Amino acid sequence: MYAIVKVGGQQYRVEKGDSLVVDRMPEDEGTKVTLEPLMFRGDGKDEAVFSGDDLGKVKVEATIAGHLRGKKIHVLKFKPKRGYKRRQGHRSELTRLEIGDIKLMSRKPAAAAKAEAKPKPAAKPAAKKPAAKKPAAKKPAAKKPAAKKPPAKKPPAKQEDTDGS
Repeated sequence: MYAIVKVGGQQYRVEKGDSLVVDRMPEDEGTKVTLEPLMFRGDGKDEAVFSGDDLGKVKVEATIAGHLRGKKIHVLKFKPKRGYKRRQGHRSELTRLEIGDIKLMSRKPAAAAKAEAKPKPAAKPAAKKPAAKKPAAKKPAAKKPAAKKPPAKKPPAKQEDTDGS
């Protein structure tokens, strides 16, 4: 019997008793968490669950065994003949999960059933729109100042003949 679960945006295949290392989870050590199942495969040949309604009946429990840090990863950027070197590194924050129990229940868990059973507030009937108001009177457009006329061009001055006659 195994299940495919989604943890931290990634999918993992888990069985009862497995140990799993995932991205850091905010819960403390020793806390029991319920993982989101995406698929369940039971012991029987035809016992596979894929649909959303049936996956609500699948329960995958895990215990946080501890928090740890991953291996140091070194990143080096280098461009030849330019004198450009950058060295950087990081260590991932991780959480170790111990898979406790995987089971297919006959009905949805009580917590999930209560969440779905909450009655949604009834939709209020659409309120009548108030009577249409008369459109507001248009304000007269602001008068633009008269455009200034460019100064009149003076006729060219008469030139005296310099011919000497």
